Amino acid sequence: MLAGPSPATPEASTPQQIPGAIAEPEIQGARFPDGFLWGTATASYQVEGAWNEDGKGESIWDRYAHQVGHIKGGDTGDTACDHYHLYKQDIALLKRLNQKSYRFSISWARIQPDGTGSPNQKGLDHYKRVMDTVLEAGMRPFCTLYHWDLPQGLEDRGGWPNRDLAGYFAEYAGTLARELGDRINVWAAFNMPWAFTYYGYGIGIHPPSRARFGDFLKALHTVALAQGESFRAIKAASSKATVGSAYSMAPGYPKTASEADRAATARYHAMNNTFFLHAALKGEYPKAFAGEPPYEQMGVRPGDDKLIRAPLDWVGFHYYTRRIISDAGGQAGNQQHYGTEIESDAGDANGARDPYTRFHAVMPSEGPLTHAGLEIWPRGIYDLVTQISREYDRPIIEITECGCCYMDTPYEKEGGRVPDDRRIAFFRATLAELARAIADGANVRAFHAWSLMDNFEWTDGYSQRYGLTYVDFRDQKRTVKDSGLWYGRVAEANRLIV
Repeated sequence: MLAGPSPATPEASTPQQIPGAIAEPEIQGARFPDGFLWGTATASYQVEGAWNEDGKGESIWDRYAHQVGHIKGGDTGDTACDHYHLYKQDIALLKRLNQKSYRFSISWARIQPDGTGSPNQKGLDHYKRVMDTVLEAGMRPFCTLYHWDLPQGLEDRGGWPNRDLAGYFAEYAGTLARELGDRINVWAAFNMPWAFTYYGYGIGIHPPSRARFGDFLKALHTVALAQGESFRAIKAASSKATVGSAYSMAPGYPKTASEADRAATARYHAMNNTFFLHAALKGEYPKAFAGEPPYEQMGVRPGDDKLIRAPLDWVGFHYYTRRIISDAGGQAGNQQHYGTEIESDAGDANGARDPYTRFHAVMPSEGPLTHAGLEIWPRGIYDLVTQISREYDRPIIEITECGCCYMDTPYEKEGGRVPDDRRIAFFRATLAELARAIADGANVRAFHAWSLMDNFEWTDGYSQRYGLTYVDFRDQKRTVKDSGLWYGRVAEANRLIV
């Protein structure tokens, strides 16, 4: 049992029913299987800092954040949580919170500063030390190969629209599996591949700030090729490796019962949720396009179906919120819809996001909104997990991210604790729905909360806090929030009433 103040959790009184959540008695009765893996997640650029130390090369996020006008507050990830130097302290936090799985990512530019060539030994040695500390703490290392921080040298060669990157990525993946495969058995190729291709190349709100839909289409195919090629490279280098990927997913619900809206919802699901998963498991792209698939614009070549196929050992995906989908009638809008986690409704409310998928996606507000503006809808994780289980023959599932943004801070009158009851309420309701999906037959083996600690939240800089641990970025002091203490007890008990 964790030491420290006992937070005022929602179960101490009668909680207010959250729309889209099951009733309180069912939440209290939720249980998880023996051996269920409780974990948290981080990402290299968001927590490590040390952006130019020990031979690390420049990444696209280093370049982007150092240019004026891109990040709220002029923030950068130059220091972030200084996890590069404070990893032992942070892994001790994980152990304190009874975690069994630590999902993290490796900075490609630390291993190959320009994205190709001989590995940087100092970078490899750093991650070996981190993994040794994770293993000594009794946790499973879960490595994501790519969490958005492409070496700038590869962007200078054309970035993800350049098909050659599939081979470079496979080389990088094989290097890591050879060097770290004695420590790491669980590998995810990508984090949110739809998001980084669309944000970076389709609408340009993330680096490299391109807004050319043709580049997005080419990037989609390169990443699917890279997913397949890296799968084979890891398997060839490490006999113990199990390989999957961490996809961004948000369940879609048709706005009306019309055939057009139901078909649009199916296209949304195929593009935003399962595009890369389907490519890997089936060796073909799902039916994401309203007309003829733009395979020529994507750069698809004969034989590529064999290259994109990869029989993943498990399936990972994130859950944050949901979408309401309608048919867009074939009209292209202003292409400013941000996708899975963020949605902008500026411009023509009836316009399609693009001329190929022809759907319109919005985030409703029937449920309460977090400080990041995302609707809380716990039932969505049940619907998503059961849908993926049904469509892909009950794969092993890992929830690779799930969390919420609230700006609660240490409260001096309560001894410096961080009372964040809304985050506890979010996790209680969402985890109860996950337990229900497991009880109904879904093969879910792990849940990773986003995030272990407050960190650099991309273009929002340090203006959003998702962590179970509060970070004072002035002196790097960590304070476990009430939600973190609660989550640690849940991990110990395997149930929500703790």
